Amino acid sequence: MTDPVLATHGLHKTFGALKATDDVSIELRQGEIHAIIGPNGAGKSTLIAQICGGLRPDAGRVELSGRDVSALDTRARTRAGIGRTFQISALAMEDTVLQNVLLGAIGAAGSPWRFFKPALGDTALREHAVEALRRVGLEDHQAVVTAELSHGQRRQLEVAVALTLTPKAFVMDEPMAGLGAEGSKTLTGFLDGLRAQAPILLVEHDMDAVFALADRISVLVYGRIIESGTVAEIRNSQAVREAYLGEGA
Repeated sequence: MTDPVLATHGLHKTFGALKATDDVSIELRQGEIHAIIGPNGAGKSTLIAQICGGLRPDAGRVELSGRDVSALDTRARTRAGIGRTFQISALAMEDTVLQNVLLGAIGAAGSPWRFFKPALGDTALREHAVEALRRVGLEDHQAVVTAELSHGQRRQLEVAVALTLTPKAFVMDEPMAGLGAEGSKTLTGFLDGLRAQAPILLVEHDMDAVFALADRISVLVYGRIIESGTVAEIRNSQAVREAYLGEGA
């Protein structure tokens, strides 16, 4: 078995008497989608924040390709190879599709934001950005203002921005949020192919998408992982049904 690309080891985070994460250890391996599910208030957002650097754990560590990145801030972890997409879009809606991806490419090159305009004429950066758009199917939308994209296309654009950083792993926070049935189906197909470029740690409430995509699922309840396994194992788990999915799942 190959070593994990991304792993947490015994993460703990408390807020007063609340245990937001309680000894959470998970692994993400090359080529897989590992889904994290759980009810509202389970600690999913706190876990993601600790993995991506927005929140320091009280104990435990985060490793990327075997390297302890626990002391790195969000930007440093991004440059190290954690590509994050958000539940609420962080895109610049007034800018074009290409401009949004160029911002990512500039960040990957370590250039200050004040050099954005000169970077528009940088052939290498533009080619890097256009290649990221090609890989997500948005190459023909370069000049489109981001606000004019569909919700699903904006999700694909977020992935393109992350791709400019050549991520070792994606961390996706509810990418299906706000999508209708058809949009979820389209994005599910897109994410299924994306795992070949980098494995995906997926936090998602859309259980149809989770069951269609996940190689493994971990169930988080009150800050603890109560079960990890394949889709079939999670479907058949009495503990999971009682804690989250419901008896009719």
